Amino acid sequence: MSGRDLLDIEGRTVMITGASSGLGAYFAGALAERGANLVLAARRLDRLEQVAEGSGGGERVHVVACDVTEEDQVASAVAAGVERFGRIDVMVNNAGVTDFGPVAEKIPSAMFENAMRVNLNGTLYGCREAAARMLADGRGGSIVNMSSVAGLGGHEFIPVGYQVAKAAVVQLTRALALQWGDRGVRVNALAPGWFMSEMTEKVATVPMWVKRIESQAPMGRWGEPDELLGPLLFLASDASSYVTGQTIAVDGGTSASIGAPDYGPEEVAFHASIVPGLGERIVGPAE
Repeated sequence: MSGRDLLDIEGRTVMITGASSGLGAYFAGALAERGANLVLAARRLDRLEQVAEGSGGGERVHVVACDVTEEDQVASAVAAGVERFGRIDVMVNNAGVTDFGPVAEKIPSAMFENAMRVNLNGTLYGCREAAARMLADGRGGSIVNMSSVAGLGGHEFIPVGYQVAKAAVVQLTRALALQWGDRGVRVNALAPGWFMSEMTEKVATVPMWVKRIESQAPMGRWGEPDELLGPLLFLASDASSYVTGQTIAVDGGTSASIGAPDYGPEEVAFHASIVPGLGERIVGPAE
């Protein structure tokens, strides 16, 4: 490996789920600039086509409509990428969803189950379908799952389903790394902290919430998308050829803490305001 750029991914085929917006769309543009072939998957085909155009379009970008909760659609999307480019070298399981977010005693079963289907089941389907092809041709590959700082420890008011699913992604990453490591397929995860995206836009403009998030991170600020690119390139490339089963936190140090600021009355009231009826805690009579 000496004498060349270990982070080089030029000519490799990278598939990204949840690529129609947010970090997925950012990853698409950044990896296209580095010469990767792209297979972009998401439910919103019109948005995917816009991302593809912004990533340079042409023969090096293929888009496919895909709901990651439907395993047949994931299988078809991976197959389409293989048909177009010959194989998938890197699979980035980025699709995710969260709700802001009922308190635990009011969470509807359907909301919890949807969080698990998208964030956990969808990740499993992506891993399984990509790995089956990487294993079959004997050339191995890299799978990068998206967990979250919310999956590394408990958070008082981040939705329970999201936390549980993202924690399960960490364990799924370990388990699959053990299954496939001897055959050249590496499985790792990123655990981002708070980044500006479509998923976080509901709180990103609320000063109280921004202050709370900044107070949790030793670096005292939100992350910038560029700060996820280095870790992604590391896991996707030969630079991490002896790394598997690991989760890298990219969170400004948030997960290094053993505690977080108390969720006070003002935060509780804000939470209730954005989820009317479901966000208000059940409290017994005052003494």
